[in-house]
Amino acid sequence: MMFESLSDKLQGILKKVKGQAKLTESNMDSMLKEIRIALLEADVNYKVVKEFVNDVKEKALGQKVLTKLSPGQTIVKIVNDELTDLLGSNDTEVHFELNKPTVIMMAGLQGTGKTTSAAKLAYLFRTKYGKKVLLAAGDIYRPAAIDQLLALGEKTECEVYVDRSGTKPPAIAKAAYQKALSEHYDILIIDTAGRLQINEELMQELKDIANDVPLSETFLLVDAMSGQDAINVANAFNSSLKLTGLIMSKLDSDARGGSALSIKKMTGVPIKFAGTGEKITDLEVFHPDRMANRILGMGDVVSLVETVQENVDQEKTEKTTKKIMSGNFGLDDMLNMIHQIKRMGPLGKIIGMIPGMPKVSKEQLNSGQKASDRMEIIINSMTKKERKHPEIIKNSRKVRIARGSGTTNADVNKVLKGYQQMKNSVKQMSPFLKKQMAKSK
Repeated sequence: MMFESLSDKLQGILKKVKGQAKLTESNMDSMLKEIRIALLEADVNYKVVKEFVNDVKEKALGQKVLTKLSPGQTIVKIVNDELTDLLGSNDTEVHFELNKPTVIMMAGLQGTGKTTSAAKLAYLFRTKYGKKVLLAAGDIYRPAAIDQLLALGEKTECEVYVDRSGTKPPAIAKAAYQKALSEHYDILIIDTAGRLQINEELMQELKDIANDVPLSETFLLVDAMSGQDAINVANAFNSSLKLTGLIMSKLDSDARGGSALSIKKMTGVPIKFAGTGEKITDLEVFHPDRMANRILGMGDVVSLVETVQENVDQEKTEKTTKKIMSGNFGLDDMLNMIHQIKRMGPLGKIIGMIPGMPKVSKEQLNSGQKASDRMEIIINSMTKKERKHPEIIKNSRKVRIARGSGTTNADVNKVLKGYQQMKNSVKQMSPFLKKQMAKSK
């Protein structure tokens, strides 16, 4: 995940500071030097780093941290506040229009996944905010761009406005806006052709759309993997258009994170959304304060709760929980638990939201994911009766299940052993669990 290396370094630096009974100017300077090096190694712009370190020092001295009894905690708060400010502070909200469509124009370089991001944005607005969204196919140059958006429209359950008659994009945008207005759409998202920032003709086309349609937001898609070049791209587009926000893709990548920490300061344009994968669901509202918390290892409880609420079937989960607590559960219930956890997203992302969680390596995450997938395949290879009554699974059945799932008898035994251990644990805790359930009623 992005910021992983920086996060490890900053947490290590601040851990040392928190262990200090007293902070002196000397060891504070030493800490700030380490922070400076960590940020520069993460590819944060050197001007941004200089300003960041100076601001932390100034605020630490201003709050008389050196004379405080627990200076470490105050330093952590100052660093957290400054990171939040770097990432955009509270400047990331989308302002929805009243009594007329909110119009969003998408811009970006060729091949960065802008059309897919337009569809992800439509899906997010429809599912998270309950908005009625219209997509407009404004890329008339790239082969199959219109068909791609139509296919994505089906996935997102959002209508796509299309004109294949050779009409120019500004006129398409204008007609799409009239449709959105007359049919009471909440949001219109205009997809545009990917371009090079030096292509004046295509940049003029974006300006014409901005002149012909009352834009509420103009979003630029930037790639986290492109490092400091993302800043150059944003500045080039911003000099021709009035950008209101950025969508940064590939926040799930191994990018060092320097562009995300530099771009707001260097361009004045905040990150409003973050792409975290290739699925249509992999787009998040960008919260600078929550991201700063994650970088400093403080977790992100608010995002975790939102993820659970949005992805977990509450009724199913309650039913499964009651069955497990009563000890009357089968392998189908274990399978349901796996499905519910998977719906929440990658395991690494979920663990990162939990405060105080120990560091989990990629190898451990991959191993856990493989074990979960293998368990799912094995359970799916069982009959309905076997899943309900695992005790009937003897050797001949194990051989059949292993063959059907492409695993071994030992793998099948692991699943059954895990199930039995869970059942025994619940049985031992049953009196306590029943008391807790009674209290919560």
